[in-house]
Amino acid sequence: MTAPHAPVSVSPEEARIADKPRLRRFQQASWDEELIFELGSPGERGVLVPVPDPSIGKAEIPAALRRAEPPALPEMSQQQVLRHYLRLSQENLGADLNIDVGQGTCTMKYSPKVNDQFVRDPRIAALHPLQDEDTVQGVLGIIHSLEQLLKEISGMDRVSLQPGAGSAAIYTNVAMIRAYFAARGELDQRDEVITTIFSHPSNAACAKTAGFKVITLHPDADGYPDIEALKAAVGPRTAALLITNPEDTGIYNPRIEEFVRIVHEAGGLCSYDQANANGILGITRARDAGFDLCHFNLHKTFSTPHACGGPAAGACAVSEELAPYLPRPTVEFDGSAYRLDDDRPESVGKMRPFYGVVPNLVRAYAWIMSLGAQGLRAAAETAVLNNNYLLHKVRQIPGVSIPYAAGRPRVEQVRYSWEKLHEDTGLHSEDIGLRAADFGTHYWTSHHPYVVPEPMTLEPTESYTRADLDEYAAILAEIAREAYEDPETVRTAPHRSTIHRVRPEALDSPATWAVSWRAYRRKVLGEAGR
Repeated sequence: MTAPHAPVSVSPEEARIADKPRLRRFQQASWDEELIFELGSPGERGVLVPVPDPSIGKAEIPAALRRAEPPALPEMSQQQVLRHYLRLSQENLGADLNIDVGQGTCTMKYSPKVNDQFVRDPRIAALHPLQDEDTVQGVLGIIHSLEQLLKEISGMDRVSLQPGAGSAAIYTNVAMIRAYFAARGELDQRDEVITTIFSHPSNAACAKTAGFKVITLHPDADGYPDIEALKAAVGPRTAALLITNPEDTGIYNPRIEEFVRIVHEAGGLCSYDQANANGILGITRARDAGFDLCHFNLHKTFSTPHACGGPAAGACAVSEELAPYLPRPTVEFDGSAYRLDDDRPESVGKMRPFYGVVPNLVRAYAWIMSLGAQGLRAAAETAVLNNNYLLHKVRQIPGVSIPYAAGRPRVEQVRYSWEKLHEDTGLHSEDIGLRAADFGTHYWTSHHPYVVPEPMTLEPTESYTRADLDEYAAILAEIAREAYEDPETVRTAPHRSTIHRVRPEALDSPATWAVSWRAYRRKVLGEAGR
């Protein structure tokens, strides 16, 4: 293996003169430690569970639900548990540690720490979903107020915050579309949903899960969804158009109103995937373009943490015509008290247990209230400025191209291509992304399939400074230089990070998938009876 290059190091004065940011030296902590299931010793305890009060009585658990033997949990002291998870935290990268503009389409931004204080307050953290409504008026008031804010932001008439994530919100919208046509007696006829290749794949996946046939539109020569292909696809079988705008290329469809009109004329509904709304807040609204439904990812646009993939939070906004189909219960206000309305006969039912991911709803509410209407628009404008500044910097790196809409600005993200660098060096986009880990950062390629060859998707939000963007661009430029001058260093990366290259054969067959410790012991270690 070729020895890794140290990052280029220049004095502050040299950096100022050259207008080139200093590349930081990075060496991630790495702990050669087993999984927590292999740590500890029998009999060790981190906490002593109190003996129940004899007056409480015992609940009768059906025999079929009782374990034959105790669960195989690690037995560890508090100190061991603390040490283990602190070590894991040192092996992570995240928005609080690095310049996280490389998680394209995920809208990673700074989440104010005061919002975490709000959700740790016992008045939020100690709530129980089965409490009487009279005891949770405060949080119901926050949910109701957040719904009103999202109504204004989207232009829609009603909002549900029950979905637990963006994909769950998309599925909720699809379920309401299905219920709408079922109520009209048209569901057997309208069995097709139209989406685009650069919309989030969750749109197609949710429509397929709900029983619809999916028709996918590809872009025209300029990168816009092909309107002629839409006209050819629309017909009496069309139930809905599910579309992201701007798409995951960062390109905004300027003919979106015409798309909506074409689908409406055929009797279909239009659902706006606003997961990429960070660049259009306060500038354009779903209802203004004629949409019937839309959804937001509160864990993206409204600054609640992604939290390693969950818990997230979604929001569905609909027109008055579709309001009867909203998930139940809804939060209602009679002028003096808030209540949960479960008496909704046309509702699509519950999308998750209880009502929404309350901590993330509180965070999103606090973020919106702290910014106000002008602040939301300023956040969007700054995100667009940051994205186009980074676009200008990355455009100058050898081996990079920007497919589609040549010379045109993008909204809040860009899907770049390393196709030329691949042709010149044989290296892939994944190689460059793994080498970025040696500089304390990373990036995401794109959804599959790779329509853009050798993709790299970057999405700077309003959170990052010009210095941050300069540093990130300098990291990419340094890796591109290495790719051309010393490709083996990139091909064998990472060298200074805890991550490693995944063996793809482990992902190719269900026989090798091990998503739990028990499955790992059975499938990989060959232990029987697990």
